[in-house]
Amino acid sequence: MKTVKTILEVREQVKKWRSEGLTVGFVPTMGYLHEGHASLIDTSHKDNDRTVVSVFVNPMQFSPNEDLESYPRDLEHDKALAEEHGCDMIFNPDPCEMYHENFSSFVDMTVLTEELCGLSRPIHFRGVCTIVSKLFNIVKPNKAYFGKKDAQQLAVIRHMVDDLNMDIEIIGCPIIRENDGLAKSSRNTYLNADERKSALVLSHSLEKGKELIKSGVKDCQEIISEIKSVIDSEPLAKIDYVKIVDEATMQQIESLDRPALCAMAVYIGKTRLIDNFFTEDI
Repeated sequence: MKTVKTILEVREQVKKWRSEGLTVGFVPTMGYLHEGHASLIDTSHKDNDRTVVSVFVNPMQFSPNEDLESYPRDLEHDKALAEEHGCDMIFNPDPCEMYHENFSSFVDMTVLTEELCGLSRPIHFRGVCTIVSKLFNIVKPNKAYFGKKDAQQLAVIRHMVDDLNMDIEIIGCPIIRENDGLAKSSRNTYLNADERKSALVLSHSLEKGKELIKSGVKDCQEIISEIKSVIDSEPLAKIDYVKIVDEATMQQIESLDRPALCAMAVYIGKTRLIDNFFTEDI
């Protein structure tokens, strides 16, 4: 496995692979890799001849009051994990490689980005769409892999690829969880011992929602109210949002009469965590 820093190096290597008739899978990440990322790399390694993983903490998707500087980083750990799971090349550019001094072009989206995380993080998805489109243009993969934990991001990327006629297949992969149910996340490292226990309220509340749906409840507000009541019972938890939305449009719905996503963002102390489930997976 090789690690490269420049766009030119990526393009030269991918061009060589393409000339040999090899397929290329791509896993874009912000680093501090864990078992969730590993599952994406595993799937890419299985599906493709070569796999590229990007490790880049994208400043464009962080607001001034968010955790850009404190976001966890450990490139040596990332290299070891990626290589163990079949990665062939890591692309680890500096910010100046991706955004030159006069950078002024952006990829933005309406509708899908206006609900859920888009409400509390208004610049986030413009940053995501811009960096992912740049990475797609650099790597030119056959397939790209994203986790379903970031369900809105997955929907946004799929829509962007369709809107802009990008010749890339987007693969969504299941959420990977700790043994006690907490969804894997780089931000879990921010939690102290008490907060780590409290964070289980996210998965516990989602299980309550699933139970209601299995019992035949269709009214979204009834399901949301029950989920919120579980979260509100945890003193360290503060709800950002709990919503049920159309799986394709990310717009709120009143009844479970179509494929839907139940998604939440919850602060545990100062750490904002997200989790979700798709009704079709119940």
